Amino acid sequence: MDAILVADFIIKIQFRIRDICKELILTDDQLRMVMQKLDDEMNKGLSKATHDDAVVKCFPTYVQDLPDGSEKGNFLALDLGGTNFRVLLITLEGQSFDMKSKIYAIPQSLMLGTGTQLFDHIAQCLALFVKDLNLQDKVLPLGFTFSFPLDQQGLTRGYLVRWTKGFNCSGVIDEDVVALLEQAIERRSDVKIEVCAILNDTTGTLMSCAWKNRNCRIGLIVGTGTNACYVEKTKNVECAIPGNFAPHKSHMLINIEWGAFGERGVLDFILTEFDRAIDENSINPSKQLFEKMISGMYMGELTRLVLEKVVNAGLLFGGKCPSDLKKRGKFFTKYVSEIENDAKGKYTNCREVLAELGLRNVSDQDCENVRYVCSVVSRRAAHLASAGIATLLNKMGEDNVTVGIDGSVYRFHPYFHDLMTEKINQLQNHKFDLMLSEDGSGRGAALVAAVAAGHR
Repeated sequence: MDAILVADFIIKIQFRIRDICKELILTDDQLRMVMQKLDDEMNKGLSKATHDDAVVKCFPTYVQDLPDGSEKGNFLALDLGGTNFRVLLITLEGQSFDMKSKIYAIPQSLMLGTGTQLFDHIAQCLALFVKDLNLQDKVLPLGFTFSFPLDQQGLTRGYLVRWTKGFNCSGVIDEDVVALLEQAIERRSDVKIEVCAILNDTTGTLMSCAWKNRNCRIGLIVGTGTNACYVEKTKNVECAIPGNFAPHKSHMLINIEWGAFGERGVLDFILTEFDRAIDENSINPSKQLFEKMISGMYMGELTRLVLEKVVNAGLLFGGKCPSDLKKRGKFFTKYVSEIENDAKGKYTNCREVLAELGLRNVSDQDCENVRYVCSVVSRRAAHLASAGIATLLNKMGEDNVTVGIDGSVYRFHPYFHDLMTEKINQLQNHKFDLMLSEDGSGRGAALVAAVAAGHR
């Protein structure tokens, strides 16, 4: 009898946890509504008449050629998109390439300082890198991956729309970041670097995958942030600036900036109390709402908020909430991947994570319930990203499109790839393939520089 009562009690608790989580579980009808709204928002971004007021900007990248494998030479790539940046030297020769790279930190003070300080720091690191390789006397073409929303007005002109990912440097918004980098390099006058192209990490991902796989037509990032780009027919890119691209070329890459999707209430029908809490406590309230539901910068915190509610309802850890679980940012996104990586019925990683949060001697049932909450949050992220990709596949109307994907969430979460493959298939009918990108923001930047510099 006791065993039956215990089992009944466990089922009731699970049922109540599922009730708390139910708004995070999206139906296919809801996802199709997301797709319809994303398509509408993208059309506003592409149209000349509505581009300026559009939320989903669909910026032209002015990249109109994909690599064909014949690129050769030495190219620098600068990859700025988070708390670190990388400098790379990439040597291309047919289908072989050699890469040397170094990672440099950006201190918090520089992330929140002036733009001049930031770009002087980047130029200093570039110069050190080039001198270490004894290439300071060579003119080196550089591809600049700048993974923040950019209003691109040419291959080497990009104006920062807004900072994301914890950056807030003064004097950069509405400025041409290529010019800011060039001025910082000129102030030093000790290296010869020619900025050939500025691009987003999604563009780099697409280019890097296209170098290996000619079918790659979409680039996706699911990491600290999320964004996508795709190959659009040039005639549909009404917002591109005449004279800055070749109208006779049939296609152009579009940087969607889909992280902004959901502003102005468009996604209110799927926002939960947890999403609203994330948004209100972020440095950019009411902005980047799609990103806040998907990306690694927020996934751990979303999970923490759900867990905190479950504990406070008396359904987890005997209703006792450890102090670390009450603190914003203390439940890291990597914990979600680690907990879901446990084999079924085993809770080794989960117990390690909970120990880090000050919880020891937790029951298997508590671990199972923590894993369920993690899975609900990560599955919703995968399904929303899938709705985005399904929208693009429908828009392009082609079969056998390869989607190049990069980012820590996609790379390290144990089920993200499978969840996306399954859901994209359910949401649209075109054949497609998901391909893990190898260093899109590095190699891809060099490839854009190579194609732009005409080194074939």
